[in-house]
Amino acid sequence: MTYDYIILGAGSAGCVLANRLTESGEHNVLLLEAGGSDKSIFVQMPTALSYPMASKRFNWGYNSDPEPHVKNRQITCPRGKGLGGTSSINGMVYVRGHSNDINEWDASGAKGWSYADCLPYYKRAETWQGGEDDYRGGDGPLGVSGGNNMSGNPLYQAFIDAGVEAGYPETKDYNGYCQEGFGPMHMTVSGGVRESTSRAYLRPAMKRKNLTVMTGVLVDKVIFEGNRASGVKLEHKGKTQTLSARKEIILSAGAISSPAILQRSGIGDTDTLKALQITPLHNLPGIGENLQDHLEVYFQFHCKEAVSLNSKLGLFSKLFIGVRWLLFKTGLGATNHFESCAFIRSDAGIKSPDIQYHFLPAAMRYDGTPSIKGHGFQVHVGPNKPKSRGRVKISSAAPDDAPSILFNYMKHPDDVSIWRKCIRLTREIMAQPAMDKYRGDEIQPGANIQTDAEIDAWILDNVESAYHPCGTCKMGADDDPTAVVDNHLKVIGIEGLRVVDASVFPTVPNGNINAPTIMVAEKASDIILGKMPLDASTAKSWIDPEWKIRQRLKMPQREIST
Repeated sequence: MTYDYIILGAGSAGCVLANRLTESGEHNVLLLEAGGSDKSIFVQMPTALSYPMASKRFNWGYNSDPEPHVKNRQITCPRGKGLGGTSSINGMVYVRGHSNDINEWDASGAKGWSYADCLPYYKRAETWQGGEDDYRGGDGPLGVSGGNNMSGNPLYQAFIDAGVEAGYPETKDYNGYCQEGFGPMHMTVSGGVRESTSRAYLRPAMKRKNLTVMTGVLVDKVIFEGNRASGVKLEHKGKTQTLSARKEIILSAGAISSPAILQRSGIGDTDTLKALQITPLHNLPGIGENLQDHLEVYFQFHCKEAVSLNSKLGLFSKLFIGVRWLLFKTGLGATNHFESCAFIRSDAGIKSPDIQYHFLPAAMRYDGTPSIKGHGFQVHVGPNKPKSRGRVKISSAAPDDAPSILFNYMKHPDDVSIWRKCIRLTREIMAQPAMDKYRGDEIQPGANIQTDAEIDAWILDNVESAYHPCGTCKMGADDDPTAVVDNHLKVIGIEGLRVVDASVFPTVPNGNINAPTIMVAEKASDIILGKMPLDASTAKSWIDPEWKIRQRLKMPQREIST
């Protein structure tokens, strides 16, 4: 039971690696996954996205510890369980992040991970519905589209028009030259079906004789010979096994589980491991630290015209949508319904966007049930460059015990003050003439929430995770005491062990993290195989030339009174 490479986790990164490392046929690869098959109508149908996330079959169902700066609330932290990992349960939103976000990685010590270095791997991964250009890929494994491309619902365009009226740019492709502004949103949906990394990367690779996939595997720890990772101890079908790797062990279990596996293996902060009666093998205090995430709230309004999706939330309507999707893979079943969006800067002096909007033409809860009687719409919004940092640490040496997760949301005072700007800027945008025809009363936060104190209190009661945890195995320079992996994603001080997933992000990008996770795995596959990196891109990114002195291009036609 010896393989060249053993990959721990068949999620957004692990499926990419399984494909790329077996392409040549030279290497024998084992992919281990705790969950099972992703073959389910609720996984494959984009509009059914709330079902797999609510299922214990597909979701680990983690919760944070009581968050001390958010009224001691425990915040849910869904993580994918099964082939495709979180790419099989997420909202399918495809956002690469601003070029400045990726350049932060290189500047922080992750040399070779600038935007110019990474853009070619974004392109290699993708088949974009509009075809290849300087920014988008045309023949990659991952299909990316605009869902129904805003057809059939005027609210999508009204939101974009309102943003332009409020003085912001309109962008035709936020994953291209210009992220900043209002425009159509992209999603990992291809042919009307969820494009998880299982569907895009793993299914084609499973036909190869040099790839073995084991599901229902609970990884205990990595086994070492001296300071070299040599194998994996696991539980499978009630039996304990040890499997060996000739070349490398690659952790792709995600920002929660990858640091937990390392800690159970004796790698981490020595004092933390000793307290859990784990023999320390290598002191790396950064493991589990640097945890980052995005928070969001739902801004909801009544809709004065009967054009929202609230009329489609009944049982009969859902049945009709489902039948059409089953027969033709078209209609409302073939989209996540987030088809317009925005990325804006919260203030002058900020170089690139730090607030993100997802627009939804319905007033509903995440489980798909309506929030109101009648029609409504909502926009999901939150600041995306938090300064607060949390941590993940195991609660025991047992692999089936959930780790302790503390995000420390809102610990940094700047993370509190930017929320006030976020609420007021959103109200100003939604008050523009383009929304007059549709905008009814504000459902939440509600017109009575106005002062700083009222906004702060409402945020603490209502804020939720946007489900983007990352950073817990930070990539950085060898002399960075907080770094866990180097710029080749090797665990510092250990041979034969790498981490390839969102845990290696030094900082969280301004946007959903599935796209950059896939990019990291694409780039890592070349590094692991010793290939020359793809040629760096020379494509430029738009940045407001007057960003130092203005927050947007021009003043809005209409401002809301405060």
